Amino acid sequence: MGYQKNKFYYGADYYPEYWPEERWETDAQMMQAAGINVVRLAEFAWAKMEAKPGIYTFDWLDRAVALLGKYGIQSVLGTPTASPPPWLMYSDESMYRTNERGERLTYGNRRQYCPTHEGYRQASDNICAALAEHYADNPNVIGFQTDNEFGDNCFCPVCRKGFQDWLKDKYGTLAAVNAAWGTDFWGHTYQQWEEIPSAVHRTVDWGTTSGHNPGLELDWKRFMSDTYVDFQQRQIDILRAKAPKKMITHNLMGFSYPKINAFDLTESLDFTSWDNYIRGFWNESGVVDHSIYALGNDTMRGTKKDTYWVMEQQSGPTGWSVIAEAPRPGELRAWAYQSIAHGADGIVYFRWRTCRTGLEEYWHGILDHHGEPTRRYRELAGMGQELKRIGDEIKGSMPKADVAMMLSYDTRFGFQTQPNNTNFSYPEHFNDIYRAFWQENIPVDIVSEKETDLSQYKLVILPAFYVLSEKTKALVEAYVQNGGNVLITARSGVKGMANEVVNLRLPGLLRELCGVRVEEYDSMKADMHNTVKFAVNGKSVEVKLWAEWLETEGAHVLAKYEDDYLTEQAAVTVNDFGDGKAIYCGVWGNTEFFSTLNEWLLPVAGVSGMNAPAGVEITQRHKDGVTYTFIINFNPTDTPVMIQTPAVDLLTEKTVKGEVVMAPQAVLILKES
Repeated sequence: MGYQKNKFYYGADYYPEYWPEERWETDAQMMQAAGINVVRLAEFAWAKMEAKPGIYTFDWLDRAVALLGKYGIQSVLGTPTASPPPWLMYSDESMYRTNERGERLTYGNRRQYCPTHEGYRQASDNICAALAEHYADNPNVIGFQTDNEFGDNCFCPVCRKGFQDWLKDKYGTLAAVNAAWGTDFWGHTYQQWEEIPSAVHRTVDWGTTSGHNPGLELDWKRFMSDTYVDFQQRQIDILRAKAPKKMITHNLMGFSYPKINAFDLTESLDFTSWDNYIRGFWNESGVVDHSIYALGNDTMRGTKKDTYWVMEQQSGPTGWSVIAEAPRPGELRAWAYQSIAHGADGIVYFRWRTCRTGLEEYWHGILDHHGEPTRRYRELAGMGQELKRIGDEIKGSMPKADVAMMLSYDTRFGFQTQPNNTNFSYPEHFNDIYRAFWQENIPVDIVSEKETDLSQYKLVILPAFYVLSEKTKALVEAYVQNGGNVLITARSGVKGMANEVVNLRLPGLLRELCGVRVEEYDSMKADMHNTVKFAVNGKSVEVKLWAEWLETEGAHVLAKYEDDYLTEQAAVTVNDFGDGKAIYCGVWGNTEFFSTLNEWLLPVAGVSGMNAPAGVEITQRHKDGVTYTFIINFNPTDTPVMIQTPAVDLLTEKTVKGEVVMAPQAVLILKES
C-alpha cells in the first residue's frame, strides 16, 4: 500500500518498546477508534535494534508494525541516530559532542554525538542501511524520518578539523580566508590551516556572545548547518538506495530554531515535518501568542513551497523536571486545525501515552501514565473522526499569499554573533512584522534568500537584512523595477557575505533602491524610547532599541521622529523606483508600528485581509477552483463572526450565513467553489 499522496494522515508518536507487549493490541484498538491511521516509531530505539555491534534485532518492531497494520495503522520509522547505544559511545569518547564552553558531553542524554565524526557517521550508515533493507518491502511502513530535531553545534577537535576542510573548499587559499575575514585586525593572520580555531564561546564583560572575528563566527555557523545537512544526506542516500519506494522526511522545530538553515536541510526531503508545542513549560506567562505558531507553520510550508506534516503536535502538558499548564478544552483540536489551515497534510501527536520512566515522564501524551481514556483522548478521537470525513478532500490544497517575508539565515547567524543591541532579537523582530499581517488575516509566504522569482507577490518584506549579497540586491531591485513593493527595516545592507561591514553609506547596497542614506544611528538602552509620527494618518507610535536619522536622496518622508535630537528628522521613507516602491524604516518597530504603517502600505500595495474580530484567525487553502476557509476562535469567550457569503461548513455539513457565534476554540471550515 505504501505512502499515499492523496491521503490525509492523522496519528501519534508511539513507543511500543516502553510498554508490555500484551498492551499493544489495546493501544492499536484505541488508536483505530480515534481515527488514527499512522504512527511514528523507533526514532530512539537504536540500542534495541542493535544491542551489539552488527547484530540487528527487528523482530519486536516487526510485531508492532504488523499489529498496527492489522488495525489499518501505517508506520513511519525514525532512523535512530539521535540516541546512540552505550556500546557505541563508550567505544570511542571522541564521538561525543563538545559544547560551546569546550566541555565534552558524556553518556546519558540524547543528541550527544559529534555530527562530523566519521566513526559515528559510519555507525549511523550501518543502522540506516539495516533498517531500510529490512523494511523496504513492508507494506505497513510508508517511510522514514531522519534522526530527530537536528541542530546542536559541536566544538570538538574533529569539528575544528572539519571546519578547516570546509574553509579550504570554500575559499581555496588561506590568503582568501585572511582577506575575507580581515585578519590583520589584532594580528590574527593565519599561516597554516591548522591555526584556525572553532568558534568556542567566549563571554566578555559587556555581554557579547563571542570574542571571535565576525567572519569566522558566521562561517562557523554556516559550517555547522552544512554539517548536519551533509550528515542527513548520507542517511537519505542510503534510504533511497535500499528502500526507494518509501518517503523521507525530518522533524524540524519551526521558525524559532536558530542553529540550522531549514531551507538547506529540507531540500532533499520528500516533504517537511516539524514539531509544534504551544503551551510549553518554557512559557511562564501562560499567554499563547498564536501568531508565533502561525509563523512556524508558514515557515515550514515555505521550506519546500508545499504542504507538510506536523510530526509532533502537542497533546498534553509538557515538561521534564517542571510541568507546564494543561491545554484547555478544545485547544489541542484548534491548534491542530491551525496547522492544517496553513498547509499541513499530516498531524501526528506527541505522544500516544505518557512515559512512566525516563527524563520525559512529565511530557504528557494523548493518554496519561495509566493508559485510560481521558478528556484529551476524547477530544482528539472526535477530531480523528472529522478528518476521516474531510481530510482527503482538503489534502493537497495550498494557501495563496500576496505578501512574502524573506528569511535570511546569514542575517540570523550574523545577529547571533553581533545583536547590535543587547535587547534586539532578530526572530522577535521578524515576528513583530509578521504579527501585523496575521492580525489582519493576510496570508504570508516565507521565502528563502535563494529565491529567484518574486513576481507573484504584491509586497516583499526584508526584515533587518543585515548580511546582504549582490545577488539578493539585484533580485529585489528587479522586482521593484517591474512594479513590486518592498519594505526594508533598519540595519539592512550593513554587512557583506563575509560578515564584514561594507564601506558604503548605509543602507549600503540598498541605498539607490531606497533613495535614502543613514546620517547617524542610535542604539537605545532598554529604558529609552522615541516616538515616530506618520504623516499619512497622523498617528504617533513609540519605538525602542534602534533609531536611524535618514536623509532623503529622492525618497519621500512618511514619518518623522518627535523626540530628542532626532525631532523632525525622517524615520520612514518611500522611494519610487521604476514601476514600484521601496519603503525604508529606520527603526525596528513593534507590531503596533507596522500595523500603523500598514494603514497606508496595504492599499498602496493592493493587499487586503479578511475582517474578523480580534483573536479570530481566518486562513484559506485552495485547490482545483475550490476555496477552504478555516475560521478559528482562539478567544476564551464566545465570539460572533460574520459570514458574508453562504457556504457549507465541512465539519457540520450545514450551510452557514450571517452572524455565527463561535465558542472558545471553535473551528469552521467553509467550502466555496
